[in-house]
Amino acid sequence: MNDPSAAPAAEGRVVVGVDGSEPSLRALDMAAEEAGRRGATLELVYSAGWPRRSRVPVTAADTERMRVAGAAVLDDAGQRAHEHVPGLRIVAQVHTEALADDVLVKASRTAALTVVGTRGHGGFAGLLVGSVSLRVATHCQGPLLVVGDSRKSGATERGSVLVGMHTQSDEPALRFGFEESARRDASLRVLHVWNQPRMPGRLQVPPNEAKKARTAAAEQVNKLVDPVAKDHPGVEVSAEEQGGSPAASLIEASRAADVLVTAVHRRRPRRLGLQLGPVAHAVLHHAHCPVVLVPTSVG
Repeated sequence: MNDPSAAPAAEGRVVVGVDGSEPSLRALDMAAEEAGRRGATLELVYSAGWPRRSRVPVTAADTERMRVAGAAVLDDAGQRAHEHVPGLRIVAQVHTEALADDVLVKASRTAALTVVGTRGHGGFAGLLVGSVSLRVATHCQGPLLVVGDSRKSGATERGSVLVGMHTQSDEPALRFGFEESARRDASLRVLHVWNQPRMPGRLQVPPNEAKKARTAAAEQVNKLVDPVAKDHPGVEVSAEEQGGSPAASLIEASRAADVLVTAVHRRRPRRLGLQLGPVAHAVLHHAHCPVVLVPTSVG
């Protein structure tokens, strides 16, 4: 593996959190594939930081042991990445002064893509389980790829990228979906899920009103997709609307996709607390393929 060094900035880096656990190794494999598609540097990150309010004092010897252990994990990870995608440029970083979520959020500021597994041990324990994972997903400042158990027994390529669309503010996610489809030489499916008009009690929506709502949804998705599609003429794209629950519809549609892309809306000024949103939260935990969260500002 290459000696640890500063990787090129901006779009030249795919960053992945590694701790040696099986979920993190699945994330590593997919991060290597993404770096290979982009011709980007793969940056391996291991965090051995202790909680700020730990009751156990940390000595210099403790820090050195953690650093050595982390370096060994990254050496193994680098060899695995080279075998998985030969020819990659790889750099490695062991962090002993910061926790995993802080390290990944900071790295995401200049990375083309940040990648994590769904859970792990050591430096990345708790990813996508509880507050640590939600902090990464909520505060990541660039696209975040979350690799779950769908890669457990080896990925079977389906040749399709799925993008969930809701409003015009989701355009960054749509553009990422087009770019990812081009990198993979895959088709793109854009799914706009809308809620049926509500009626009081057990009353049914009049057929003409339901038809109007469906027509409006179809017009909206075409209005969103057509201008972006012109910038990517080589991507085979299908755009469709569907009434129902956005989360449930995207989770079901993810069965036929290699990756699901969805926007995460960040309001300005930022409010206190987690702002991941119910749809993004649901697909992270239940999608049948890896999920990419693309942050976008609203308000």
